[in-house]
Amino acid sequence: MPNTVATRPPTYSRHAIDTARLAAPLAIAQLSQMAMGVTDTILLGSLGPDALAAGGLSANLFFVVVTLLQGVLTSVSVTVSHARGAQAEDRVPHIYWTGFVLSVLLSIPAFILLSFTTPILLAFGEPPLLAHNVGEYAAVLRWGTLGSLIGIGLMRSFLPAIGAAKRLLWVSIGGVGVNAFLNYGLIHGAFGLPHMGFLGSAMATMITVWLSAIVLMTLLHLRPRYRHFVVARRPNLPLMSELFGLGWPVAITYGVEAMLFLATGLMVGLLGEAPLAAHQIALNIASVAFMVPLAIGQAANVRVGYWAGAGQPLAARHAGFVAIALGVAFMGLSGLVMVIAPHTIVGLYLNLDKPSNATTIALANSLLAVAAVFQIVDGMQTVCSGCLRGLKDTRIPMLAAAFGYWGIGFPTGYVLAFHFGLGPRGLWWGLAAGLASVALLMTLRFHRLSLRLVPAVPQLPQ
Repeated sequence: MPNTVATRPPTYSRHAIDTARLAAPLAIAQLSQMAMGVTDTILLGSLGPDALAAGGLSANLFFVVVTLLQGVLTSVSVTVSHARGAQAEDRVPHIYWTGFVLSVLLSIPAFILLSFTTPILLAFGEPPLLAHNVGEYAAVLRWGTLGSLIGIGLMRSFLPAIGAAKRLLWVSIGGVGVNAFLNYGLIHGAFGLPHMGFLGSAMATMITVWLSAIVLMTLLHLRPRYRHFVVARRPNLPLMSELFGLGWPVAITYGVEAMLFLATGLMVGLLGEAPLAAHQIALNIASVAFMVPLAIGQAANVRVGYWAGAGQPLAARHAGFVAIALGVAFMGLSGLVMVIAPHTIVGLYLNLDKPSNATTIALANSLLAVAAVFQIVDGMQTVCSGCLRGLKDTRIPMLAAAFGYWGIGFPTGYVLAFHFGLGPRGLWWGLAAGLASVALLMTLRFHRLSLRLVPAVPQLPQ
């Protein structure tokens, strides 16, 4: 039974401050991870389009695979938060080591899948040379699957739940510098490092991922303040079943959303090169802004889970709705920037004075207008998802996501784009409709579920 803590529930402002403090280092850590991808792209681009295409496709495949599996490990965060809220910190080491073993087990299918990259691509009709090059790149990256699941999956779930999110911040920022140094050195044979060509980028990413995981675990195990959370304990099979049961619907949710964006990109590609370029620009801008509500959702996961575990459902409910408000407010501001200064934003990607870019620029500007709406509901749904995970509710949100994205979002976008002549804007309105429906369904779910947990106030006799 959760321990009903006698402490006073936080005020709304206290909830907001605590959530922002927890989310800030997580957001910067995620932006740092994006910066690593940008570094890889720039340095691979110096070798030519073939290296860029092979390295980019392989890196995307790697990160899609490990991101889906990292979704399973989000259960570590909410389970630790519940235990700490219930004043049952003796359970935390069991969760940690069980999560560690789960990371090892999850890395096995990822390693096997990446080992068969070349035959998989050939089966989909990709050119043999591209399939071979992508397979070579993935053969190096596959050795980083376990490091990624430990360093990003497990640590990004566990550290915020024990109040050590700042460790992620500094290690992630340092990782950007290490990755850039190793990328350049291994690609070009500089700094006394071996000359590996485009495979040097894969080796650099793999080494950086492992270094980050090792440093994070070392800091966690050696810091006296956190050492009691990771004392040696035997992994628990029922606990592993609980972690997997909570986490696999999150992985499926990540998957159905990723497939929606992939399918939308393929549909935009049917409309031509200029629409596809505009789509990529608008999506990249939206992805950068999305890192903030994603971090707020992770913070909400921890805070809602903590107060639910503490036996204070009203505080958990308030923590969730404050987090939702923070996410919507930030995305509202970022959407306002897109409406006010789309030309300036697009100018970061394209030469505005070059006549051949005019069509792409105009399309990108129009997509940013849609993205202003898209941003708000996207932020809302990801924070709501974090709130529901804090209440250990993952299966209903999975079904809501599948229905919203594929039952509403994709059909709406397809009809608007190809039957009403809206082109790429129609596909983006479809994305917005899908995300809005998921945001609405998840918000209603959190409202009802959190309200159900709050004990009714007895009515005074008249």
